[in-house]
Amino acid sequence: MRRQIDLNEVSDGRKYHRGDMAKLGCGDCEGCSACCHDMESVILDPWDVYMLTTGLSCMVGDLLEKYIELVVEDGLIVLKLKMDGPDHACGFLDEAGRCRIHAIRPGICRLFPLGRVYDEDGAFSYFLQIHECTKEKRTKVKIEKWLGISQITKYEAYICRWHRFTTEFQERFKELTEEEQKRQNIRILELFFLMPYEKADFYKQFEERMRML
Repeated sequence: MRRQIDLNEVSDGRKYHRGDMAKLGCGDCEGCSACCHDMESVILDPWDVYMLTTGLSCMVGDLLEKYIELVVEDGLIVLKLKMDGPDHACGFLDEAGRCRIHAIRPGICRLFPLGRVYDEDGAFSYFLQIHECTKEKRTKVKIEKWLGISQITKYEAYICRWHRFTTEFQERFKELTEEEQKRQNIRILELFFLMPYEKADFYKQFEERMRML
């Protein structure tokens, strides 16, 4: 989900790259799971769906029964994590408030409390959100280590590509008829989210689906 923000209000004013150090270390959260409650913006992208479905050996339909839901954001049908129950918690938390899918968690979860800010050409930098994490006295950690994503260069290139694609689609979307909007939305949903991924190179599968589209 895209937001129009003033970086000076929500961050420390700096833009970071993956090799930079930022105050992210929180002592393994020490039992805190505040960021796993009431978070309405954990939108899933194709890489997230690949990680979840191959990591849990399941289909998207299985996840839709309990853990994720379909919503419309800026005209585009997207998947997001559900925040259910009386405490509006992520369904992947265990009874102790710990993440049961930490090794395959979505990109937005890995990012927190960082955010991404995009340039006009679609490239992005990271920024540190200073009002989001409740932990105090955080230690400095290299951003690449914090994210914990293998093939980080490919991942960041993919993030830029997906961002440009969805941004351009949403602009073209305004010119389509209601029937065309529905058809295009369903096509994107089927290709990038509902069609099963093989437990192989995600980036090759993603590019093949882009060609199919």
